[in-house]
Amino acid sequence: MNRDPKAGTRPTTAPPVPSGVPVSAAMLRDPKVLGPATTVAQVRAFFEDDHVHAALLVDGGRLLSVVERPDLAGAPPGSPAATVGRLPGRTTRGDADLALTWEAMTALARRRLAVVDSRGDFLGLLCLKRSGRGFCTEADVRARREDRSAVSSGTAAGPGQASSTSRCSSR
Repeated sequence: MNRDPKAGTRPTTAPPVPSGVPVSAAMLRDPKVLGPATTVAQVRAFFEDDHVHAALLVDGGRLLSVVERPDLAGAPPGSPAATVGRLPGRTTRGDADLALTWEAMTALARRRLAVVDSRGDFLGLLCLKRSGRGFCTEADVRARREDRSAVSSGTAAGPGQASSTSRCSSR
C-alpha cells in the first residue's frame, strides 16, 4: 500500500468502497471460531498456520475475545485463551461505515477486525487484503483452502498453471 512519508501511517489511496456501505457488506460470515474452553496451548497450535492472524473465541454467539500471537507470550499453556486476548481495538460493528473502518484499519496497520452487533454478538470477520486495496471475500478464502489442500495432497499448480497464492486468508 502506498503511504505518504509526510503523513505518517495515513493511506494515500482512496477507500476501496464508497461511504455509506456497512461493514457487514464486506465481512466474512463464516470464519473459523474457537469455543470458550480453548486453552493457550490450543491457540498456539491454531497459529501454526501462518495464514491465521487472529483466534476468535465465541460462546453461544457472543464474542468473548480476539487473541493475536503477541497475546500468548508468557501465557501458561493450560490457561483459558479468552483471558489473554481482548476486544477493544479488535472489533467493529456490522453497521459501521466500511470506508471509515478501512481508513482506521489502514492507519493502524490492522488487517483483521471481528464484527459484532450492538449486543456484542459475533457476526463475522472483516479482513483487509495484504495490498490494503480491498477486503477478503468468501471466494478468496475458498480458493486459499483449495490451494492448501492441493499442496498437502501433492496436486498443486505447476509452472505456468494458475494459483491463488496471492489471495487473502480468512483468519
